[in-house]
Amino acid sequence: MKNEQMKAVLDKIKQYNKIVIFRHTRPDGDATGSTMGLRDILRATYPEKDVRIINCDYGDYVAFLGKEDEAQPDEFFSDALGIVIDTATLERVSNPQHALCRELIKIDHHIPIQPYGDVMWVEEHRSSACEMIAAFYEAFSDELVLTPKAATEIYTGMVTDSGRFRFRSVSGDTMRLAGMLLDTGIDTDTLYANLYMKDFNEFKFQSYVYKKMKITENGVAYIFVDRAMQRKFNLTKEQASAAVSHLDSIKGSLIWIAFIENDKEIRVRLRSRFVTVNKIAEKYSGGGHDCACGATVYSKKEMQRLISDADAHLAQYKASNEGWL
Repeated sequence: MKNEQMKAVLDKIKQYNKIVIFRHTRPDGDATGSTMGLRDILRATYPEKDVRIINCDYGDYVAFLGKEDEAQPDEFFSDALGIVIDTATLERVSNPQHALCRELIKIDHHIPIQPYGDVMWVEEHRSSACEMIAAFYEAFSDELVLTPKAATEIYTGMVTDSGRFRFRSVSGDTMRLAGMLLDTGIDTDTLYANLYMKDFNEFKFQSYVYKKMKITENGVAYIFVDRAMQRKFNLTKEQASAAVSHLDSIKGSLIWIAFIENDKEIRVRLRSRFVTVNKIAEKYSGGGHDCACGATVYSKKEMQRLISDADAHLAQYKASNEGWL
């Protein structure tokens, strides 16, 4: 279904011969899949245009999708249209050169915190930014070209950001758009193997998480992945952050949190079912979705405050609601 924001995005794309696509730092499957998918749709549709993805970091998690484009000097961006995808605030954009583009488009599915850009298309009810890119293609399928490669990239982000289509943000539209992508002939055997096969060391880490995890009085499960633990299991930051997914199936624990120690701060991954946690994340320099978000704390003392806030929030929720597991 077309809307005015989609149409405004397409109109801007048609006006420019040079388009640079950006995403948030420390990319996940959705940020990578949505940017690569849009790039490859536009390259197939408009071979005369120069369309690139240029960022300052990259994630190993979905490296099997391929590479982004090489860095460019500042002057390269002056006549370009910039498109920032899956990024709620400008401070999280991986490449600061986005500010040098002639015009900027924001495409995002996070809870709106900061408006930016000359055109904004934000739909917070969507399960992923990749779902938005799939919807964008569907709305203008008479004009745009969807290659099997682009479909695979977009489907990857839909799968990862929806928890394999389990999260509450998944709708009938999500599944219909996923089906449209699958109809292009996506090799799901290879895709799921790349996403979910683990090295033996990662299983040993998972076992260690179960040994070290803790749970509060009211059911907040949490794990602190300190630097010693990361060295012990030779973890990347992405693998360390994945610890949060190991805590997601404990009865009575409606909030689970992973704290990942870095050099100067502690990154936080908050997840929940039934109860929302985005307000907690926003209190600690973060944000995201109702039940999946990130934050940052700068000491173990502040980490304990966040745990206490989450415990109090969960206690209040349990006292006021029924039907949770």
